[in-house]
Amino acid sequence: MRSRYTAYALGDERYLLATWHPDTRPDALEFASDAGKVKWLGLEVVRCEAGDAQDTQGVVAFVARYKYSGRAERLAETSRFEKLADGRWYYRDGDLA
Repeated sequence: MRSRYTAYALGDERYLLATWHPDTRPDALEFASDAGKVKWLGLEVVRCEAGDAQDTQGVVAFVARYKYSGRAERLAETSRFEKLADGRWYYRDGDLA
């Protein structure tokens, strides 16, 4: 979760797509339309379920704070992750709070 937050903050579309589950991955992200408008301010992980070495699924609830065109905003989501056969974790999907 933290690495994906950092990738959003840096605008690293390649990393985000590479860590997105192939069943739910979009073709592209639209960072260009937000260029210069979004400033990420912080991430708070609220809750984690599973996600240990023996698990194949995990859940992370978080709140990310950011400014969009100078206005303070927050994104609260409960994200689902899945570990695939390669042993890596991938973002599957999430529910906004």
